Amino acid sequence: MCGRFVGYRKVEELVDNFPIDSVCAEIEANYNVVPTQEVLSIVKREGKNVLVKFHWGLVPFWAKDISIGNRLINARSETAATKPSFKHAFKKRRCLIIADGFYEWQGAKGRKQPLYLSLPNDKPFAFAGLWETWINKAQADSAYNSCTILTTSASPSVRPIHHRMPVILKPEKYDQWLDPAFQNLEGLNDIITNWIETDLTNRPVSKRVNAASYNHPSNIEPLTQIEIDFSK
Repeated sequence: MCGRFVGYRKVEELVDNFPIDSVCAEIEANYNVVPTQEVLSIVKREGKNVLVKFHWGLVPFWAKDISIGNRLINARSETAATKPSFKHAFKKRRCLIIADGFYEWQGAKGRKQPLYLSLPNDKPFAFAGLWETWINKAQADSAYNSCTILTTSASPSVRPIHHRMPVILKPEKYDQWLDPAFQNLEGLNDIITNWIETDLTNRPVSKRVNAASYNHPSNIEPLTQIEIDFSK
């Protein structure tokens, strides 16, 4: 799964690394992104790739309220095309969720060591995401835009840490993934199965990231061997 991640690039770096035609979101570094917060995402609107913000935790258009989003921060890629919560978005409301890395925890319960995972070249990347707009029927102007991150079975580089990992798309498939007109389920499943980044690096980081409110660049700095605690 993916329950915390990091995004700290400036807009110039994002434009250099992703197919962004226009920016409709304020860019702020976040070294401890947690569910329900707004996250940077790219969507296709009127033929243009637009950088926007979505609340992390998908709220289906048919939901009674937004609380369901707390349980839908991730969607299994293997079943997203058929699950009621995700199937409509999977077909035509797909996005790229921008990140620099994500956290996982390893070790004994209660004393787990946080690890920061990223690409070996340390470039920013994009999670395969789905998005929805929910409207409060009592307030017609209350659009709530939200998203979820697709996950898949862990690759060999991640498996020692966790059995699942987020789907990180290769740049070659960004445009096709974003295109709402591309609705071929076999083709979409091919993208999230065969066009993904699987080679990730990891390093132990400070346990300060355990606190959801702690947002600081030091969150992703590597620890020395003396500081690492893989308690038995």
